[in-house]
Formats: sequence, structure tokens, C-alpha cells
Amino acid sequence: MTGDLILYTNPMSRGRIVRWMLEEAGASYETRVLDYGTTMKAPDYLKINPMGKVPAIVHKGVVVTETAAICAYLADVYAEAGLAPAIGDPLRGAYFRWLFYAAGPYEASFGDRAMGIEVPADKRAMVGYGCFADVMNTVEAAVSQGPYILGETFSAADVYLGSQIGFGLQFGMTEARPAFTAYWQRLAARPAYVRATALDDALMPKTA
Repeated sequence: MTGDLILYTNPMSRGRIVRWMLEEAGASYETRVLDYGTTMKAPDYLKINPMGKVPAIVHKGVVVTETAAICAYLADVYAEAGLAPAIGDPLRGAYFRWLFYAAGPYEASFGDRAMGIEVPADKRAMVGYGCFADVMNTVEAAVSQGPYILGETFSAADVYLGSQIGFGLQFGMTEARPAFTAYWQRLAARPAYVRATALDDALMPKTA
């Protein structure tokens, strides 16, 4: 039943990533849209996510927050959708590697860049991502190995990392390197992404 899985989101948030993941999984789910500063900080929602942020899901009473964790969780729950290599599959290691690289070094590097923080060369060993150029070169090499991050196999790692790359390209935070643009064009053409985008776009505030 739809009520078994609830997505808490806002169309101007990383909730878009989770909706795409849900559409790839073929899941039935209920959407609850929260507003920044009001319902996201309300006592009822803070019981779900004390950070007062979206996205979050509640699946049969199980609360999962943090976008990468939600993607990994859904990939396992909806294993029939083939969004995560099975245990024993040699690709499983690379799947976790890139999913968590995107949630760790990649996101941290972009957060610092957005705030105008440049890590001094003599301090790079103290920062998980080293420097922004290293991150960009690492990801470029990874997405150049095949149509997807695991080569021929599409996975939840593409949903998460691909969303980050697409966001960066849209807002000029990522260099429009050919490997990035080609990778994102492949992902953005997926029917599940198109469906998810249409659903979230319909929830965007109406402008006069």
C-alpha cells in the first residue's frame, strides 16, 4: 500500500534525488511536501528528522534520512529493480565506493567551493577531498569508463552522483567537460528521471 512508504520532501531540495530513485524502483509511495522554516521545523517532523531537513522516508515504520543512505536502502528493498549489485557481485564494491564518494568528498568539495573556501596546498592532507581539481579529475575518469559509473550497469550510484553532476552543470558549479555533459544527458533521458522531474516541477511555487 502507498501508505507503507512516505517521502518527505520539497521540490527545491535533494528530495528530487530520492523521488527519482523511487521512480526507478517502481515504488508506490505517498508524498508529503514540507516548507522551509515552518513544517520542516515542526515538532511532528523533528521526531522523524531532528535536523529539520528533507528528504526523509518512512518505510513500514523505518525512518531513513540522508540522501545517499535512502538511495542505498531503497535499492536493497526494491532489489528486483536491479539498482544495486547483489552481494557477491564484483561490482558491489565499486557501487558502494562511488555512492559514498559522492556523499563524502564530492559533496564536501562543492560545499566549500560554494562558500568560497579554498584549501591551502599545505593543508590538503587534512581534508578528505584534497582539492577541488582532484575531485573533478577523479569523477571525470570514473564516468568515462562506460555509459554508467559501473560500466554497462545503471545503479543507485548513478542516481546520486549523476544528480550532483547535473545540479553542478545546471548552476555552473561544475565545468562542462564533455564526459560530464555526455554522462548527464544519458541519465536525464531516462524515463524515471523524466517522470520524477515532472512530478517535482508541478510542486514548484507558482510565480506571478
